[in-house]
Amino acid sequence: MKENDAVGLSSLIFNIVHGSTVDGWGVRTTVFLKGCPLRCLWCCNPEGQKKYAELKYTADDCNGCGNCVPACPKKAISMTPGRDAKALIDRELCDNCMICADSCYVGALASFSKQYTVNELFSEIERDQGYFGEDGGVTVGGGEATLYPDFTLALIEKCRKAYIHTALDTCGYVTTETGMKCLEEADLVLYDVKGLDPDTHVRGTGVSNELILKNLRYRDSLGKEIIIRLPLIPGYTDSRENIAREAELISGLKSVKRVDIIPFHKYAEIKYRQLGWPLPYVFGEDFPEAREKSVLEVFLKAGINAQIGG
Repeated sequence: MKENDAVGLSSLIFNIVHGSTVDGWGVRTTVFLKGCPLRCLWCCNPEGQKKYAELKYTADDCNGCGNCVPACPKKAISMTPGRDAKALIDRELCDNCMICADSCYVGALASFSKQYTVNELFSEIERDQGYFGEDGGVTVGGGEATLYPDFTLALIEKCRKAYIHTALDTCGYVTTETGMKCLEEADLVLYDVKGLDPDTHVRGTGVSNELILKNLRYRDSLGKEIIIRLPLIPGYTDSRENIAREAELISGLKSVKRVDIIPFHKYAEIKYRQLGWPLPYVFGEDFPEAREKSVLEVFLKAGINAQIGG
């Protein structure tokens, strides 16, 4: 893609993390594109699922001023009664226009995302370049970055010209030619594997894992670095049979440099509340530490470089 082709390309970004040490090698700037083809029941970034801007409401920050009520053109906001009044959002009426956020001077109402062009996002990344050192760089994730293949590929190519190491964090459900080009061109790919049983994968994520595994094998065939990420989700990916099958699969891949075992956690709970979504029923207790260690041992015994966490 020529640099001029990237002019005007833009995408919704719901987070930029400066100085990340868990999204690839070294110190990195990680950008999160909004929109994902999967609907994982345990999603830790629910604000990254949908491709459009969504209203973020943090009730604990609301001071009850009521400015948002007359500001909303859809009359989707009311106030709870009493001294400690708080805003109530009717999500059925709300169309995420964000007019209410402009009236909220305490920041309880805000957008979960911001539109960036490729050049604007690259400027954010470029400012961090002095901290990357020899190993660090940029990681492009989401959501799913390959849902915006032209944008993501343009960003990868722009970073390459600036000698910035690139990593693509992907669920592997890549369906377009340009999306596959992103998978090919990134220096490193962080690849999610969310279980090998086809039926369980559909129940947990909403999609088949057939294409995901096919794309994983294709990336591996290129001889370019891969970090596999394995979420440990009770009732979905944590069975001994699944763990053993994953270890067997990964043992046969030549380009996998590390496996990151990601135990289930509840860090995303506040985000579901900010979106006005019900908590997924899988949100129970944190994954037992003893079980984490036993899973890690399976991979280490198979001769695979593995660790707990990213």
